[in-house]
Amino acid sequence: MKTILCVSLFAVAACSVSQDQEVAIGKQNAEEINAQLPIIQDAAISGYIQALGESIAKKTSRADLDWHFYVVNTQQVNAFALPGGYVYVNRGLIESADRVDELTGTLGHEIGHVIERHSVKQIQSKEKANAGIAIVCTLTSLCNSGLAQVAVNVGGGAMFAKHSRADELQADSEAVVNVVQAGYDPEGIPALFEALLKQRQYQPTKVEGWFASHPMEEQRIARARQLIDEMPAGKDRLVRDDAAFHDLKARIAALPVPAKMRLVADSATAPLR
Repeated sequence: MKTILCVSLFAVAACSVSQDQEVAIGKQNAEEINAQLPIIQDAAISGYIQALGESIAKKTSRADLDWHFYVVNTQQVNAFALPGGYVYVNRGLIESADRVDELTGTLGHEIGHVIERHSVKQIQSKEKANAGIAIVCTLTSLCNSGLAQVAVNVGGGAMFAKHSRADELQADSEAVVNVVQAGYDPEGIPALFEALLKQRQYQPTKVEGWFASHPMEEQRIARARQLIDEMPAGKDRLVRDDAAFHDLKARIAALPVPAKMRLVADSATAPLR
């Protein structure tokens, strides 16, 4: 019944999506996702990611949205956003980040997708007339599946439709502006991109979901650095790292990973970063 309702929402929304409809679509799918996925419930962790995400989102052009941020307890490196202000970051991405500006860069990027309504535009696109039903099946994982399939979807980066390279570049541009407005160093954006490209060489299974859902190439890194270089002076006053982020990482490291969300370790030796 819930699946039918969700499909109906997307079918109606495919014609024209108001902000209220966008929020309703995001809320419906977030409820399904949160019921199926191992969302970390630890108050300190959920409180940190919500506060950090809001510190960025509330300084954007869509500050009026009721933003929600979650950490998914899976070792896969990935992040995604739903229409209407729902942002998810996998535990694996936080563990892969060395500094808080790398995490804020990711949040800024996903917030950028919501600001630009990229997912809504996918639904509205004539070339993706059936995207609504496909996305619903993928997001809810209720189409002939179960928790095991949800785990596969998260791990494989199939939690949401893949954005185009143009959308990714636009979200990167939004991220640079978003994090600076919130007082964070945008250098974390290209820094994390470069780190994940390196990680792909020795831990491919851990980052395959990221590369499946986030087209990655040198062009994106170069473009991010160009945008940063064009910024006015004063970047030295922006936050690059802080103790609270490392406290977060330590708290996450102490949490067990659900068996279905664990990864088989890659055998290659990890290079020094």
